Amino acid sequence: MTAEVANIKKGPKWLLLIQGIALIILGILLFTTPAKTTMLLVVLLGIYWLVSGIVNIVWLFFDRTAWGWKLILGILGIIAGLLIIQHPLWSTFLVPTTLIIVMGVWGIMMGIVALIQAFTGGGWGAGILGILSIIFGIILLANPIFAAIGLPFILGMFAVVAGIAALVGFFIK
Repeated sequence: MTAEVANIKKGPKWLLLIQGIALIILGILLFTTPAKTTMLLVVLLGIYWLVSGIVNIVWLFFDRTAWGWKLILGILGIIAGLLIIQHPLWSTFLVPTTLIIVMGVWGIMMGIVALIQAFTGGGWGAGILGILSIIFGIILLANPIFAAIGLPFILGMFAVVAGIAALVGFFIK
């Protein structure tokens, strides 16, 4: 392996510093102004979906493989992006709430799979994790709006911890 390939895989170290600082700032913003920061993140997601939808449609002119999926993803991306950009206040509530509902359903499904594994020889650990995952899913689905209100704080905590980890990685390595 040449030195150039090793540097490409490794990446410049200063990116860890920028990533760490950006994550800490994002985490602090999510803690101090959760509604405004969540609205900004949701609008950025809407812009991303809009651009991604347009790119999927344009990409059809260059590559026709799986054209049906590209067309569907393009149309859905454009519609979702436009709706979010046109209705940022509603989207600030609907997008996180939808995410919570998806996480709740996912938690229940993963819990059922883990329980099946536990009963087919996976052991007690899989069973306990399955039960906890099902309980977690039910809690999220019981009141998704309340859970969505807490989502910025959870994301803020993760952002700060990840930012600190990136800074530690920058200064230690």
